[in-house]
Amino acid sequence: MSFIKVLIVALMAVAAFVFYNQSIAAAQSGTMDTMAGKKDAMKPMGDTMKTMGDMKSKEVDGGGAQMKTSAMYSRPDDETLRRELTSVQYEVTQENGTEPAFKNAYWDNHAEGIYVDIVSGEPLFNSKDKFKSGTGWPSFTRPLEPDNIVEKIDRSFFTTRIEVRSKHASSHLGHVFEDGPKPTGLRYCINSAALRFVPKEELEKQGYGKYLELFN
Repeated sequence: MSFIKVLIVALMAVAAFVFYNQSIAAAQSGTMDTMAGKKDAMKPMGDTMKTMGDMKSKEVDGGGAQMKTSAMYSRPDDETLRRELTSVQYEVTQENGTEPAFKNAYWDNHAEGIYVDIVSGEPLFNSKDKFKSGTGWPSFTRPLEPDNIVEKIDRSFFTTRIEVRSKHASSHLGHVFEDGPKPTGLRYCINSAALRFVPKEELEKQGYGKYLELFN
């Protein structure tokens, strides 16, 4: 009987050992499955984060492009200016020159439209604010877009005047005086060589469509 008891105890020990190993294996398998499940569950989140990242990147790229197109008016390099401007246009806009009175393009222009910077294209003056000053240069009572105008003290030629320049291209345009007609009492005396005239019929075509309402 003692042998049988010993045999039974041995069998029970073996069975317990087998059961224990199976339990450990099952537990390990379950842990691995759980971890794999978490990784699988994280995949959609990772994909979502990647998508959001891509979207953010596109927003940034798009923003950069938008900022670039919104800077519509700028000054080209000097080589380009010398190639595209006439000698008079270059002298006036880049060297603070003055064209001859009564011998320029717009002093007697009466057509409706706007005047833009010959260099950058930024809108400067409205034909409705143009008046006959008798000076031989285009004269205006006020700017079309005041934000596109920069005024500086000019002490050249032994006198003090107020120089007028364009903001974005820094083109020399002319001078402003306090002897103009109502309602402003100002006379913006501007060189034709610093300007390009855009007739009202061409405003939409040339990208200045928002100013059409000025002539309706």
